[in-house]
Amino acid sequence: MIIIQHPEEWITIYAHNSKNLVHQGQIVKKGQKIAASGQSGRASGPHLHFEIRKGVKPLNPLNYLPKTAP
Repeated sequence: MIIIQHPEEWITIYAHNSKNLVHQGQIVKKGQKIAASGQSGRASGPHLHFEIRKGVKPLNPLNYLPKTAP
């Protein structure tokens, strides 16, 4: 699992990775590849578990990600 701390208490979490490409304490840049998708833990197939949190409170990522055209 990778946890990225952003300004103003924002946190993003990326889990079920087959390989993490960054390490604890590393500064990452926008667009940088941080992991390879995988099927770790009790996952039933390869996928990304993604969370957005404000402090410890989990939020619906759909409310914070850009909308895509149909």
